[in-house]
Amino acid sequence: MNARNASARRLLLAFAAVYLVWGSTYLAIRFGVETIPPFILGGVRFLTAGLILTVVSRVRGAPAPKPAEWRAATISGVFMVVGGNGLVCWAELYVPSGLTALLVATVPLWLVAIARLGPDREVPRPLEILGLLLGLAGVVVLISGSNAEIGVGGASSEQVLLSALLILVASLSWAVGSMYNRRAALPSPPLYGTGLTMTAGGAVLLLIALVAGEFGRLSLADIAARSWWALLYLTVFGSIVAFSAYMWILRNVRPAAAGTYAYVNPVVALFLGWWLADEAFTLPMLVGTVIIVAAVVLVQRGRAPKGGPRPATVRAPASR
Repeated sequence: MNARNASARRLLLAFAAVYLVWGSTYLAIRFGVETIPPFILGGVRFLTAGLILTVVSRVRGAPAPKPAEWRAATISGVFMVVGGNGLVCWAELYVPSGLTALLVATVPLWLVAIARLGPDREVPRPLEILGLLLGLAGVVVLISGSNAEIGVGGASSEQVLLSALLILVASLSWAVGSMYNRRAALPSPPLYGTGLTMTAGGAVLLLIALVAGEFGRLSLADIAARSWWALLYLTVFGSIVAFSAYMWILRNVRPAAAGTYAYVNPVVALFLGWWLADEAFTLPMLVGTVIIVAAVVLVQRGRAPKGGPRPATVRAPASR
């Protein structure tokens, strides 16, 4: 019973980190890209966090990663860090952080679709389906009640549309990487595999930044203080804390439950916009928030069969 309670507390803390911290990272990214080029912002964030976790794991006795483990970490990093986060950083040059969080709310739908069509052949349960549809309805209500500006910094309608489409692509990329990670040949302990994933993804992002000419446009003297603070927050809390928690969640719950963060993050993002950026919070937004909370409850109740926890889907540590 004690072990079960400890596991439940660990799961609750992991979800709290992903729900609350990641909901705040959209605003942090918005502040960061004001004076730091987007791919450099993402690359430095993830490479730094990844190296910290990797070094800590090695100091604690983890063996040097095998080529197969580096390959798995690179694939996971390309989908989750480069595609899932790098595109979002670029898009927030033109799209407000709140709207970005709303568009990312498509992640749970991608996760369920991939889980059904992929190698897991995981059939969503009725409560999960109901919760996902209800959560999507809550996002629609949130969008209808948002009167925030559509574009950032005088962005054209074409730039906004392209950015919105790229955020949807980023959501799909993140979902593909999440499902791949459930069976990927990453090393143990989990933080070690997470560190390798972030290191590989951050390095690829910095390579993209180099090719895109971002380093030529970067001026350290012109970086605003709140962009520096945003980078620090994203590295410590957004990556080391919340990203690690999410990678652990992926291996311990069903995809539908793991993806519920994408419905809660817009709520957090909109509240922060109202609190810190003096953005309006309307009645439809409040209604949408209540709907989303109810949706998360349904998905969580539907994630395990009656009579006990679901069969474990955690992959055994890679041995090759």
